[in-house]
Amino acid sequence: MIRALRQRAERRQLMTASAEVLDELRRLRARLPQLTGTLTASVDGLVVAQDTADVEAESVAALTAAALGVALRLTEATRQGGFRELLVRGDQGYVATYAAGSSAVLTVLAEPRINVGRLHLEARRSGARIGELVDGALERSDQNT
Repeated sequence: MIRALRQRAERRQLMTASAEVLDELRRLRARLPQLTGTLTASVDGLVVAQDTADVEAESVAALTAAALGVALRLTEATRQGGFRELLVRGDQGYVATYAAGSSAVLTVLAEPRINVGRLHLEARRSGARIGELVDGALERSDQNT
């Protein structure tokens, strides 16, 4: 019961941060016009904010959580340290996921012609900002419970 109440409080706090997170997602897309979508999710797959048109955000968030689990195990097994980012290249473009603090991830969709170095630079910055927003909201939730 206490765990369920805590999870509900955390979700409420995440939703209060979602407007600021959405602003950051939009700024990221303005800096990188080759992005076709952006999404922030909690590490357990809950959508925090999205700026996507052609994908189902809840499905992408769930898949991101699954990929994150595999990436975490892979970095542990190879002794590469904590998770930072994951890049997948497909025929039609890129899917990249970045750590956003300790409780969230930033996933971006990009056209195949994007400059990957610039993608990493800008998305890492946005991931850090989003991490501050989400972790800050969760800290406030912890203080209120």
